[in-house]
Amino acid sequence: MISYIRGELAAVEADKVIVDVGGVGYGIYMPGQAMGLLPAAGQEVKIHTYLNVKEDAMQLFGFLTKDDLDIFRLLIGVNGIGPKGGLGILSALSPDDLRFAVISNDVKAIQAAPGIGKKTAEKLILELKDKLSIEDVLEHAAHEDSQPAAYAAGGANEVQSEAVQALVALGYGSTESLKAVKQVDITEDMEVGEVLKGALKHMMY
Repeated sequence: MISYIRGELAAVEADKVIVDVGGVGYGIYMPGQAMGLLPAAGQEVKIHTYLNVKEDAMQLFGFLTKDDLDIFRLLIGVNGIGPKGGLGILSALSPDDLRFAVISNDVKAIQAAPGIGKKTAEKLILELKDKLSIEDVLEHAAHEDSQPAAYAAGGANEVQSEAVQALVALGYGSTESLKAVKQVDITEDMEVGEVLKGALKHMMY
């Protein structure tokens, strides 16, 4: 298996990139959002890859982080969603947005991906929901924001989870509640009320 490819970014095409490794050009299909974050041609890139082997072809699918690749693997583990379908979903939704959509049963958000109908979106949520939790989503967000790991894995998640639940009780949607809470700069001594106030401020502006 090819775990990742490191080399010079030779070209960016409509749905894939070409990476030159020692004079060999590897064509790697990538989500549109990830392609928009790539450096200019000629720069070095490292792309985490998934090799899909079919009877008539071998295709590489690539992602900027190992976490994005892990989310892709979860997606294609859902019956009826192949690599191209998984790529389409991650082109329409960032990995974090997908996490939010699954946890909050946001079928419409997942339906925004090309070729994904209501039944497929509902099935995806059903199959992935037991593999993700609000705590997982918030812990990942905290890690991305470089908060201390021990704190991110402990008290912060509990406070954030309670704040999300409070917002939902106030009538806000689960997805927007999760996103708003994620935007609050959590400190170790913050209480639920303070997080809630900060989240509401983000939702109003």
